[in-house]
Amino acid sequence: MDLSRLPDRDAAPAAIASQAGPMPAGGARAVLDASVVAAQRGCPATLAVVLETSGSTYVRAGALALFDSDGAQVGWLSGGCLEPEIARRAEAAARAERIDFMEIDTRFDEDLLSGSAVGCRGRLRVALLPLAALRDWCAHVAAWRAGDALRLCVHRDGAVEVATGADAGTHRLSAETPPWPDAQSRWSLTWPAAPSVIVFGAGPETPFLLPMLRALGATITLVERRPRWSGAGALADHAPALTPTQALGVATRRHDVALVMHHNFELDREALHALAAAPIGFVGLLGPLRRRDDLFRVLPADAREALLPRLHSPVGLHLGGSGPEAIALSIAAQLQRHLHGADA
Repeated sequence: MDLSRLPDRDAAPAAIASQAGPMPAGGARAVLDASVVAAQRGCPATLAVVLETSGSTYVRAGALALFDSDGAQVGWLSGGCLEPEIARRAEAAARAERIDFMEIDTRFDEDLLSGSAVGCRGRLRVALLPLAALRDWCAHVAAWRAGDALRLCVHRDGAVEVATGADAGTHRLSAETPPWPDAQSRWSLTWPAAPSVIVFGAGPETPFLLPMLRALGATITLVERRPRWSGAGALADHAPALTPTQALGVATRRHDVALVMHHNFELDREALHALAAAPIGFVGLLGPLRRRDDLFRVLPADAREALLPRLHSPVGLHLGGSGPEAIALSIAAQLQRHLHGADA
């Protein structure tokens, strides 16, 4: 029986309604989002930035974590073994509005045997930046959310340059001297904009897929007009009740990925037709190959030609399992691989 042919009901399904509400983001996005909240609240907070690493470490250069005066932490620089000391130093840096440089070196046998390395043999060099001293920080994070790369240059003498797009600012802070003798004069780091995923159509996979993508750091737009699935909008960053053509026309930034997953033939056809003219490099279609073939039979030839080189159908990796949870996991895994350059 094809459930997509049943008429929509006004009430949102329990699977959506029970999980609706703000969902946390992950990765650099989670830390940057939290830093804006802390700055707007006037909460003393410190941004911990990994400047460089060597050996086996939990994170690489560019990793972020935020520590505030209430003891809250967003982001991880280790599996939990290093954070208490980082938090202590971060609180002091925020209080003094002074940059503190930390080197955490657990490459040697005595660290391993004492338990401080907890199995890791690596070195982190970290800058602790008091957030209150970065006066235009929120504007730069807003530009990053809108699709600009965020660039940060930390100088050994305490100068901090922050830039997005054509906007740049320099802040001069007092700074502790880096505790390692071979410290360079400055470190330059760049965070690309968070991936943007536009999803056409909600369904049984939505309560699992959208939070998973947000937890991996993506920005989610859900395009859904059916009253039955209206509650799913709470799981996305943006949820316009528009046609696919309208939603693509009002987008404030270019999307990296589009997913078509209405479980409804006509709505999928409408979305694919609109996406044929959109400059989105990855278009994923939910459903078996037969469904794709049926959809292609009713699409114009120019739309088929425009879609075929970038269409992934059926979307998702073959991980095994069945049901909406397994389907959501398979799609999230494929997008993670695609967005982070591991398709080979």
